[in-house]
Amino acid sequence: MPTLGEALITLLEAHGVDLVFGIPGVHTVELYRGLARSKIRHVTPRHEQGAGFMADGYARASGKPGVAFVITGPGLLNTLTAMGQARADSIPMLVISGVNARDTLGKGLGHLHEMPDQRALTAELALRSTRIETPEDLPAALGEAFRVFASERPGPVHIEIPTDVMALPAGDLEPVLSNAAKPKAEPTQIAQAAALLAGARQPLILAGGGAKGAAMELRALAEKLDAPVVLTTNARGLLHTHPLLVPAAPSLSVVRDLMAKADAVLAVGTEFGPTDYDMYGDGGFKVPENLVRIDIDREQLKRNPGRIDIQADSAQALGALLAGVPKVSGENGAERAKAAAQAARAALSPLLASQLGAVEAIRDALPGSIIVGDSTQTIYAANLFYDHDRPGGWFNAATGFGALGYGAPAAIGAALAQPDVPVVCLTGDGGLQFVLAELGAALEAEAPVIFVVWNNRGYREIETSMRDVGVEPVGVSPVPPDFTLIAKAYGMAAERIEGADQLGEAVKRARTVGRAALVEVMVA
Repeated sequence: MPTLGEALITLLEAHGVDLVFGIPGVHTVELYRGLARSKIRHVTPRHEQGAGFMADGYARASGKPGVAFVITGPGLLNTLTAMGQARADSIPMLVISGVNARDTLGKGLGHLHEMPDQRALTAELALRSTRIETPEDLPAALGEAFRVFASERPGPVHIEIPTDVMALPAGDLEPVLSNAAKPKAEPTQIAQAAALLAGARQPLILAGGGAKGAAMELRALAEKLDAPVVLTTNARGLLHTHPLLVPAAPSLSVVRDLMAKADAVLAVGTEFGPTDYDMYGDGGFKVPENLVRIDIDREQLKRNPGRIDIQADSAQALGALLAGVPKVSGENGAERAKAAAQAARAALSPLLASQLGAVEAIRDALPGSIIVGDSTQTIYAANLFYDHDRPGGWFNAATGFGALGYGAPAAIGAALAQPDVPVVCLTGDGGLQFVLAELGAALEAEAPVIFVVWNNRGYREIETSMRDVGVEPVGVSPVPPDFTLIAKAYGMAAERIEGADQLGEAVKRARTVGRAALVEVMVA
């Protein structure tokens, strides 16, 4: 008779899981019993935080939930940072952890990895946190996790299994497969929204990460309304080079002016978070008037309500609007979009413009690539203004939760999800030092990531922030190692270039290696 640990693997296979990230430990050994005989691949990061970030990158690139196995106590706590990023960015992530035996929980007896109440801590962050008390609990817990991923605003879900439950005989447990669907827009609300948008002379669309799966519908509706489209960071890649595209952050004054002049605004899958709409903290963002909001999350709609709030899947709601809106004869949306985009780019400082140019060089050298970013200067610049050439191909941790050390492991997850697509990790010397050992994980997993290290010898963005407010910089210059030597120590191809002028050619050379490679860019 299979154990619960073996049954877990079988049930995960039934839910379509083909890859898990984890570091085995004495508190999860029984979860691994059936793994070697399964079709599920296991990838070992060098730190549990890396397991979570890899699951995140895998989910973004594949469209499927990322799964992580971690031990109780420190293993799960190490994963919480990745879970925080996943919650902020609505990424489906399933974290399955151990926990100590049931008869020891909450007693403070000093068992290995013991915590006062592990699930209570995780429940503050996860969308769901469930403890498996008997084998019969497992199918329903997994079914609920995948129901959430399929029908609600996604995020991290946690399931913990006590060590004494893992080895219990489980029998033949049937998977609980959900046919739950995402919410659909109410026809009356669609009719109201269509009437409001049809009457506008200067309509505008704001698209966030929740619109990534609605590229065709978004483009068609924008064209029908003749409406410029402003993309937040997590929506970059939609409408690439389209005349109606404004690839600039809503925090820029030029984009805010465009929003203020619009007589109707359609916001799709965007939460109006400050890291997108008020990144400078000047309080200058105002929720637009005559606002129509589409969001899958009812609670999100309550936070910044519009005139019409539609809880629905973005693609379904946009498709319904497309059918209900007549073709609008507005005031030349393409000209409005072009003027705003040109002014936004012209407003970038010479330093930001040069950093943006480095990102564009990577995009142009490797068309159709996925660029995964950490919190580093080039990412900050491109989050202000950048047009990527692939929907879902630009994501980073410099918005929302803002976890440093995200880029490298998330890029590994993305490369494993899309092995035939060029994947670039754009990270700084400071951020890569958070997760330097994951270079080894990339080689071991045969994830052909191109690691581009922007080496300005420190946390220069933080140093600048300190100087701007009259604080003498302290702690912002951690000495970096020779990254090329580190990479070569792992057996990875690596080269160093001075400045970004040759960056495009360098990433082309790295791509020809056929496996993970590193390019270190020395910045004055």
